[in-house]
Parts: sequence; C-alpha cells; structure tokens
Amino acid sequence: MDFNFTEEQQQFADALRRWVDKDYTFDTRTRIVHSASGVSDVAWNTLVELGMTALPVPEEQGGFSGSAVDMLVVMQELGRGLVVEPYFATVWGAKFLQLAGNQHHRLEDVAKGELKLACALGEKHSRHDLADIKTIASINGEGYRIDGTKTVVIHGGQAGALIVSARSAGTQRDTNGISLFVVPAETQGVVIRDYRTIDGQRAATVQFNHVAVPASALLGKLGGGWDMLEEAADYGVSLLCAEAVGAMDAIFNATLEYLKTRKQFGIAIGSFQALQHRMADMYIHLEQARSMAMLVAARMDCDAEERRRVASAAKVRIGQAAKYIGQQAVQLHGGMGVTDELPAAHHFKRLTMIELTLGDVDHHLERFTAQRGFQQHS
Repeated sequence: MDFNFTEEQQQFADALRRWVDKDYTFDTRTRIVHSASGVSDVAWNTLVELGMTALPVPEEQGGFSGSAVDMLVVMQELGRGLVVEPYFATVWGAKFLQLAGNQHHRLEDVAKGELKLACALGEKHSRHDLADIKTIASINGEGYRIDGTKTVVIHGGQAGALIVSARSAGTQRDTNGISLFVVPAETQGVVIRDYRTIDGQRAATVQFNHVAVPASALLGKLGGGWDMLEEAADYGVSLLCAEAVGAMDAIFNATLEYLKTRKQFGIAIGSFQALQHRMADMYIHLEQARSMAMLVAARMDCDAEERRRVASAAKVRIGQAAKYIGQQAVQLHGGMGVTDELPAAHHFKRLTMIELTLGDVDHHLERFTAQRGFQQHS
C-alpha cells in the first residue's frame, strides 16, 4: 500500500495550511467562536473557493469525486487549525445524499457551497447506538410525517437541510424499519435550538413536530435505511479520525516547542530525560494513530464487514492516542495547559469531543469484537 500523498493531495493540504496560518489564526478563531453565529461566512466562502466543498461530490454533480484518502488530507489540516465552520457536518451529510442516488440537485448545491448539511441521527436515550430510534416516520398521503427529537446535531443550527433517521417499522432498537430523510431546515414544524459545545463548535437540539415531507425526501428505500446509515457513519468515523490526527499533530508540536523554550534552573526543561521519555511515548501514539487514520481511509471502499472492522479499530486506537497525547500535553505545559490562552487546551477539548462523536472507545471495542472475523479467530 502506497502511503505517499499525490501531488494534487499535497496541493490541497498546502493551500489549507497557508490559509490557516495567514487568515485563520488562533485569535481569529477565538473571535469567531465567541461571535453570535459561532461561525464565519468569510471562512466558509474561502473553503468553497479552495474547492473543499466540491472535493467529495461526484463529478456528475460538479465535484471532484474525491476519495476518503483525499478527505483525510483535508480533515488533517482542518484539525490542525481547529476550524469551526460546518465542513465535517456538510460533507458527512453529502455522503448520505450520494449513497441515496436521487439527490443530484442537492449535491450540486453542496459542491457550490450553497447548501450546508447536518445529520440529525442521535437521540437523548440512544448514546452511541444509531439504531436506537424513537423518532417516528408515518405515511402521510403521498409523503411522510416525522415526529420526534434529535440531540447533539452537529451544526444543526447552521444547516440548510437535515439528514434525519426515523423509524417507519420495527421495534425501537431494530435495524430493520429505519428510514432516512432529507428535511429542509425551514420546513414547518422543525424547531432548532442552537448552542455552543465545549470545543467551540456548534450543535443543536432539533424537534420535529408533525413535520410533513414529500415522497422525494426519502433517501433509499422505506424501512431499509440501516445499511446506508451504517456506511455513512463509518465514513464519518474516517473523517473524524483524520481530523483527530491533525489536532494531535498540532498539540504534539506545540508541546515540543514549549519544552525547548521553557526553562527551569537556567536550562530548557526539554533536556530532562524523564520529559524526553514522555515525548517519545506521545510520538509513538501519534504515529500509530496516523497509520490507523490512513488505513481506515484506504479501506472505505471495501466490503461492509472489513469496513466495519477497520473503522472501529481506527476509532479505538485513535481515541486512546488522543486521550494520552492530550493529557500529557496539558501536564507538560503545566498550569498553562488548561487555560484558554493556549491552543493546546482547545485541541484537547476538540479531541475529547471527537472521541464522543459516532461512538467512543468502549462502543467501538464492543463493535469490533462482535465482527465475525474476530469471533472466528478468538
């Protein structure tokens, strides 16, 4: 397997890094986070101009047909820069539209940056189980009616349309009977309560009160949405893993620089052997996480069983690495490591939220061990 990035992929990475370094500094991000909207239209338009919104969209809909490996390059840079605009939510939602195959016009709008998406999948009781759904979709004339509440919808308040999971048949945790819909945010009966999360991102609680949608809002087959939901969720995991590696890279380099400049007893603390050992351990965790992020991106197009296995393995290993690197970085920075004045604290907060998004370490350990291949060899 070739782990070298192509010239085009490296150009994407370089363009993003230049933009972050020049126009999306830590101070700029802080002002955006504490603004009324919590996001920047200027920053979003820059991402559009750089081709980031078009990257994962098929060429037929005006995109570049970017692979998961292409997206890995982008997400790493966004993780380094702590970018808070709704890019992850939008490209993750675009994956649902692509898998459904009947949403070409919306994909064109995503590619042009004219449509932001959010995935309304989780509920307050479901934790990490995406099949644990109480939201109901019932037949309503020629369309459907949706009733229920979705929680922690990433960038739900900034989205023009929502990808919604609802139960049209079966019992509460049954994978059969799950349907997926795309619902415009301005649809009557949709109530969105937007708030800021601990990592500076935005999320929302979204209520669906007798929301009527046409038959064209259905993604895929009625009651047969689980496979699409699971595949898109694994794609989302690959994006988050790449973002986490970018954040870990930044926090590692910031810690290394701090150890080189912070002095005690007249010498840099980086010369202390005990701290060098801790940095070496952090580096090992970082490189193992980087390898797993590359692996899961490369395996997104494999069969479902292999995809599930690798996605869960990557989420586990990267979650473990993020916890270790984040904790060590905070400790090695001393009291400054927990203050808002340093980017390191904000990277650690973002890593913590990534760990809790689309399944934590415990959830994916359980999912990994439930795969047939593991059981056959255990």
